[in-house]
Amino acid sequence: MLKWIALVVAVLVVVVLVLAASRPDSFRVQRTVRIQAPPEKVHAYIEDFHLWPQWSPFEKLDPGMKRTFSGAAKGQGAVYAWAGNSKAGEGRMEIVETTPATRLVIALDFLKPFKASNTAEFTLLPSDGGTEVTWAMYGPSPFVTKIIHLFFSMDGMVGKDSEAGLANLKRLSEQG
Repeated sequence: MLKWIALVVAVLVVVVLVLAASRPDSFRVQRTVRIQAPPEKVHAYIEDFHLWPQWSPFEKLDPGMKRTFSGAAKGQGAVYAWAGNSKAGEGRMEIVETTPATRLVIALDFLKPFKASNTAEFTLLPSDGGTEVTWAMYGPSPFVTKIIHLFFSMDGMVGKDSEAGLANLKRLSEQG
């Protein structure tokens, strides 16, 4: 009986490993919202990490989170590091590229509860007197991550937070 159980477990492990190996080497999660405000106004909230507590859902994960700002005050070279509870984790963001009122790219490094280096990108396109804003996060999927993605969707884990953040950004940007 133990041999059969061991054989079934071994087959299941092999199936999981084969399925993981067939997963993509990278991931991308993105959401888009239309905001009735000019791109310059929306971009101002994104390029200044000091303003993120007003709209980013990740800021609410730990009210006592330690925040450190360095580098440029805003825009390219601005750095924001955080250390919080198990929900907020620990990490660092740096704006590595920005095109005023059009695009902003952030190097996003998570240190805890797991290490990962990803990219967050915001694109802003003028649209019918407002702005279409897309918030994307993408990065590599190492083998261990591929295994995790078999059971937990990255889109499911991050997508709702992106939607909430964009809704907050919309509300804030559309205020007089």
